[in-house]
Amino acid sequence: MDASLEKIADPTLAEMGKNLKEAMKMLEDGQRTEEENGKKLVSGDIPGPLQGSGQDMVSILQLVQNLMHGDEDEESPSTRIQNIGEQGHMALLGHSLGAYISTLDKEKLRKLTTRILSDTTLWLCRIFRYENGCAYFHEEEREGLTKICRLAIHSRYEDFVVDGFNVLYNKKPVIYLSAAARPGLGQYLCNQLGLPFPCLCRVPCNTVFGSQHQMDVAFLEKLIKDDTERGKLPLLLVANAGTSAVGHTDKIGRLKELCEQYGMWLHVEGVNLATLALGYVSSSVLAATKCDSMTMTPGPWLGLPAVPAVTLYKHDDPALTLVAGLTSNKPADKLRALPLWLSLQYLGLDGIVERIKHACQLSQRLQESLKKVNHIKILVEEELSSPVVVFRFSQELPGSDAVVKAVPAANMVPSPSGRERHACDALNRWLGEQLKQLVPASGLTVMDLEVEGTCVRFSPLMTAAALGTRGEDVDQLVAGIQSKLPVLSCTLQLRGEFKQEVEGTAGLLYVDDPNWPGIGVVRYEHANDDKSSLKSDPEGKEIHTGLLKKLNELESDLTFKIGPEYKSMKSCLYVGMASDDIDIAELVETIAATAREIEENSRLLENMTEVVRKGIQEAQVELQKANEERLLEEGVLRQIPVVGSVLNWFSPVQALQKGRTFNLTAGSLESTEPIYVYKAQSTGVTPPPTPSGTRTKQRFTGQKPFKRSLRGSDALSETSSVSHIEDLEKVERLSSEPEPNTPEASTPKGHPGTPSPQKANQTENLQKGAQCPDDQPQMGKPGSRDLRFTQPVNSHL
Repeated sequence: MDASLEKIADPTLAEMGKNLKEAMKMLEDGQRTEEENGKKLVSGDIPGPLQGSGQDMVSILQLVQNLMHGDEDEESPSTRIQNIGEQGHMALLGHSLGAYISTLDKEKLRKLTTRILSDTTLWLCRIFRYENGCAYFHEEEREGLTKICRLAIHSRYEDFVVDGFNVLYNKKPVIYLSAAARPGLGQYLCNQLGLPFPCLCRVPCNTVFGSQHQMDVAFLEKLIKDDTERGKLPLLLVANAGTSAVGHTDKIGRLKELCEQYGMWLHVEGVNLATLALGYVSSSVLAATKCDSMTMTPGPWLGLPAVPAVTLYKHDDPALTLVAGLTSNKPADKLRALPLWLSLQYLGLDGIVERIKHACQLSQRLQESLKKVNHIKILVEEELSSPVVVFRFSQELPGSDAVVKAVPAANMVPSPSGRERHACDALNRWLGEQLKQLVPASGLTVMDLEVEGTCVRFSPLMTAAALGTRGEDVDQLVAGIQSKLPVLSCTLQLRGEFKQEVEGTAGLLYVDDPNWPGIGVVRYEHANDDKSSLKSDPEGKEIHTGLLKKLNELESDLTFKIGPEYKSMKSCLYVGMASDDIDIAELVETIAATAREIEENSRLLENMTEVVRKGIQEAQVELQKANEERLLEEGVLRQIPVVGSVLNWFSPVQALQKGRTFNLTAGSLESTEPIYVYKAQSTGVTPPPTPSGTRTKQRFTGQKPFKRSLRGSDALSETSSVSHIEDLEKVERLSSEPEPNTPEASTPKGHPGTPSPQKANQTENLQKGAQCPDDQPQMGKPGSRDLRFTQPVNSHL
């Protein structure tokens, strides 16, 4: 490019091109330089004083670079400014060149701007098959339609220039818009034209035949007849060649006939107008070439930044177009076409057609691939597939109607199908966000439709040229959808089971949150929970925070989070997406048991100070009483140091060791005598064990929590359990065998399963808790079992 710049005779143009190239290179490479150096350039967020000496261009561009890339360290790559190609440089050069051209003398400026405007108009009309048309270039996309409405008003109201709005008052104009038009278009037109809102007529879409995003022509004709009978003037109809939502095209040929019948102006807009540049065009889009005007956006179609939108129109009266503002004698208005004039020449006809064709091929590729994917519904136009692909995840649950059936807006009671649709909407919203992160070059958008619900839209005509979308990106997108489908299907199926389990579990409340894409939302109701209040609950928040920590420590495949309830400020537990092997019963049981344990522990800690204080006082009193009883039992002589030792030597005191244990859960004192007798605390109130389901106890090695056991592992577990039970029964049978000399002894002599009398006695002692050898001398009375085991246990301790 440097060699080409040297051939330019005008040194200013050569310098301008060189400076633009250096500036763009500096701005585009600035982010890469920051990443390599690992430093973040600090930009001054607070405006400072203007320097008196001024700054050079490099310093100013450095400041611009800092402002553009200074806060991108935490942003995703998809939000960063993308590099533009040479065609983008040409568009940017047009803005700089326009400022330079405006300094020419008036005659040269008039000739140059006229040439630029006529060339651009001619090229666009021929590329998009709009013969003998005029062009109006505008920055705001809706501004062209506003000018067309003014032209229609001046054409239908001959005295409007003289009488003004008095003419409109006697015969009110009516502008017809489709219900599928872009949001806010009607309000924008009324504000710009100074018309009241009753001048707008919203035409509904088809409800029985045809696409539900196409204008109902029969109903439109009825509305026009009714307005004519009421003394109104049908002025203009706005049709869609590719609606803003799903890209469907109205029946433009039939609408054109209707407009000619009633003398109305037909204006067409939409993304499908780009296909007019291709060799094969659908009949519905081709009919747009016969309309009175159309608005196109070549900038997004061709990947050109800062390029104006274009409105092509046909009219024979230059005076009216000048009054309406569609034409201007100002050179600055004509220079709006300069960036597009440069870019079209750079791309050429083949380059323009190739870019549009590539975008259409991407949409066709995705559409054909999605037809082979189960549970993906595509909103396809009947006549010909639109270059816009809109799809959503849809699955019918057993025992219910189709999930995606339309729910009337007036029906405020959530029916089962309505709840299922809300669940699908949340899942589709999650799917769209996941796919956008997985394939940033796809340019996907998530949108909410009135009938279908939440859908994902792929419109390569508006994004592919700028993002550089390729066929491999579409394949990666389809692979990402297929990888997410098992999780979506299983989560949708488990939502109902999760709700039933939660509603059947005491202490848990199911929270219906239509915006949560996971299994569901649950809230634990503690003892002091005020169900009628919607305010924040600190105690409930503390319990749910501890519950979240405990569940995350289990290291399961599920994700958990806490947040406020959908319609209140109370804390809830949000359970994320799930796979097909999640045991919902165990999950809900674990949530309830863990939350209950946390609540009990919190109660215990709250009352710990008072309980411990009272327990210590009671223990002191009990120990004092025990000492007094010991003195009375041993006598006074045994308390004398020398005499007591002699008496204890000749006549030892056989007294059981007594003590006290303090049960924190029950808040009471208990005797330690059972501990010394049986070596285990088998009586009294004991702290409850940590609740856990039987499924958790039967978890195999390496199996994560909340996982359903496979059939093979279930069989293995059952076999192991049966084998273990048989071993226990065998031990009990051996221990209960009678003596060999009794009549009940029926086992043959020498049988391997017949134990010896000595071994049978040992087995009996082990079952009763005795741990003394057979040759150990027994203390106490012969018939007393307690006294017999007291001394060995004490000596063992």
